[in-house]
Amino acid sequence: MSTRQKKIRNTGRYLVPVIAAGFISYFGYHSIHGGRGLLAKEGFEQQSALLQEELDKLVQKRNFLQRRILLLQDGTFDRDMLDERARNELNLSRPGEITIYLDR
Repeated sequence: MSTRQKKIRNTGRYLVPVIAAGFISYFGYHSIHGGRGLLAKEGFEQQSALLQEELDKLVQKRNFLQRRILLLQDGTFDRDMLDERARNELNLSRPGEITIYLDR
């Protein structure tokens, strides 16, 4: 009469912790280095700062242009503005005049 003895294996008790550690490692890595991770957040903040600066410049330019448009609208016609635009577009000046063009 022979008896079978079961060999006790320790691999079963380590299987769940190893899988859990794998999942934690995977998600931990991607929470730092992933497309929406902590390092990407710094890049987004830098890009946001650059875009905010560009927006501020564009808003300033828009306000400048709106003020100039108001001077050309009906009822508030400004002769100096008309003279400036005509000289600029036609590239003319009076004899003895010094003309200085500023880029805006």
